[in-house]
Amino acid sequence: MAIFPPEQRIWWKQPLHGVEIAWIGICLVWALVMFFTMIVWHVIGEQNLSNEAYRILPDVYQERTEAMVAQYQVREEGNTGIPVVHPPAGTDIYMMARLWEWWPILELEKDKTYRLHLSSIDWQHGFSLQPTNINIQVHPGYEMVVTLKPNKSGEFGVVCNEYCGIGHHTMAGRIYVVE
Repeated sequence: MAIFPPEQRIWWKQPLHGVEIAWIGICLVWALVMFFTMIVWHVIGEQNLSNEAYRILPDVYQERTEAMVAQYQVREEGNTGIPVVHPPAGTDIYMMARLWEWWPILELEKDKTYRLHLSSIDWQHGFSLQPTNINIQVHPGYEMVVTLKPNKSGEFGVVCNEYCGIGHHTMAGRIYVVE
C-alpha cells in the first residue's frame, strides 16, 4: 500500500509484480499502435497539410502580394474595394493578414493545385478556412506555404482565430472556388 513508506528505501530495485509488467506491456503496445497510426493517417488520410515556413520581411511579403494582385486581378468586391484575383492553376498565390482584414480575395479553380503563401505584416493572426478544418498560425516575419487542391466549389470563409485587437471580430476574408 502507498500509505506507508516502502520497507526498503531503494524501491526501484524491487522486483515488479506480474500485473505491473502486463500493464507496462499494454501501454507500450498501445503507444506504438498510436504512433504508427499517426504516420499511416498522414500518408493515406489526406487531412494533414504539407507546409513550409520561411523567414521574410513584412515589406517584401507585401510587395509580392501586391504584385500578384496587379497581375491577376479580375474585379473588386462590392463596396469594400477589396480586389478579387484569379491566378492560373499551379502558381504561387499570396494572402496577407493585416489589421483587420485578409487581403486579397482569392478565386481558385476546383481540382487544381496552388501554393498558398500566408503571412502577416503587423501582428500574429490565425488563418482558419471555414467550413474546412485548416488552421494555421500566421506570424509577421514568417511566410507559411501550403499546397492546396480545392475539391469542392463554393464560397469559403477565412477568419482570424487568434485575437489580434479591437477589430478582431471583423477580420474575415474569402476564397471562391469555381468549376
